[in-house]
Amino acid sequence: MESPIKLSENLMSASISKLTEALVKVQATLAPAIKDSTNPFFKSKYADLQSVWESVREPLAKNGLAVVQLTGGNGTVITVTTLLTHISGEWICGTTVMSPSKNDPQGVGSCISYARRYALSAMIGSYAADDDANLASMPVKIVK
Repeated sequence: MESPIKLSENLMSASISKLTEALVKVQATLAPAIKDSTNPFFKSKYADLQSVWESVREPLAKNGLAVVQLTGGNGTVITVTTLLTHISGEWICGTTVMSPSKNDPQGVGSCISYARRYALSAMIGSYAADDDANLASMPVKIVK
């Protein structure tokens, strides 16, 4: 059955079978990125770029995968192209386009960081979770 989605040749190598096999292994071992940063405006916790990278770096490397993220844009629009490569030479990529809330260095930098974090998570299939380490270390109460 032919796929209804026509992917451009620019989005992936001619074959991604080895890359797919490696990514399946990565996703089977991924631990969640820990929500260890706080957004003061929304009073919520989130997994920052460092936390996302820490959760995916080792599984990617163990399976012959690497990620390259290239930034671009003009200050009004920011682009982040995320390239997932395999040691076989196979690759897939995608580009995220966002607009910074402010056209100043902080606004642009924040937008790039946000785009990199979400693009990396989407490309790898990672996710964020609350840090329940304290809960996990508490004794379990058995109810009879």
